[in-house]
Amino acid sequence: MQRFEKLTAPAAPIDEKNIDTDQLAPARFLMNSRADGYAQYLFHDRRFDAEGKEKTDFILNQAPFRAARIVVADDNFGSGSSREHAVWALVDYGIRAVIAPSFGPILFVNSLKNGLLPLVIDAEIAADLRRQLHAAPGSEIAIDLERQEVTGPDGARHIFEIAPAHRHRLLEGLDDIDLTLAHADKITEFEKRHAASCGWLF
Repeated sequence: MQRFEKLTAPAAPIDEKNIDTDQLAPARFLMNSRADGYAQYLFHDRRFDAEGKEKTDFILNQAPFRAARIVVADDNFGSGSSREHAVWALVDYGIRAVIAPSFGPILFVNSLKNGLLPLVIDAEIAADLRRQLHAAPGSEIAIDLERQEVTGPDGARHIFEIAPAHRHRLLEGLDDIDLTLAHADKITEFEKRHAASCGWLF
């Protein structure tokens, strides 16, 4: 999993509350292979019309925001059904962080497992960041995970909270398998003791 340490990148504002996982990755695409990439499915029904042409009114189809690597959203981003595919779509598109006042709980956890930073920040700060992005399309936001600091286009710095375990996972680029293998010695010791005391099982 790719580490997340610092990121300075263009950001796109999405002002709606309750952006759900079916908008992020529509259900009819969920059987498709991850190997083919999920970027094409991100916000599919909002990005494309029935003929597959881009809808010019959707923000990620507008030139200043097309290269966004950060999304600044409103409350309850990623609510709805539990599908890791929603995070795959964001990551495959190139989004490394989503800033919002709150997240759907399952999407929040899936984000951490895939190297996407779900950055929780005060609703008023998030709204102000979105206003700045609308006022100056293509503006950048800077995120420093080590210092737990986000800097808006206006240069104002804001501290955000994140659980130490989540911060460690992202800074080191550790997925669930990596976290398990960190205890490989203890696992091996347990297996030896278990085999010795319960030999009849083996």
